[in-house]
Amino acid sequence: MERVIVWNKRPSRFLAQALKRISVDSLLQAERVEEELLNTILGVIDNPEKYPLDKFKKNNPGQYRAFEKLSFRVTYKVTPTQIRILRIRHVKQEPKEY
Repeated sequence: MERVIVWNKRPSRFLAQALKRISVDSLLQAERVEEELLNTILGVIDNPEKYPLDKFKKNNPGQYRAFEKLSFRVTYKVTPTQIRILRIRHVKQEPKEY
């Protein structure tokens, strides 16, 4: 059974707001950021362990992973049926442990 991507509300809203801010200066750049982030997230389906364990997850049992792309940090959780997008943050933001 193939995993599906599921977005939590917060990262979905954050990404939409970030793309809106970027598009004020450059619509092309906003489209590029969106395309690259979404393609990278889709690539996680084929190899969920491709990216390292999330260093900000306390007592990480190995399901929580993260990657950085184009100054954004994407945190996700791997389950047998899902890749759940938990958080998207700009890398200049203060990291949050959870």
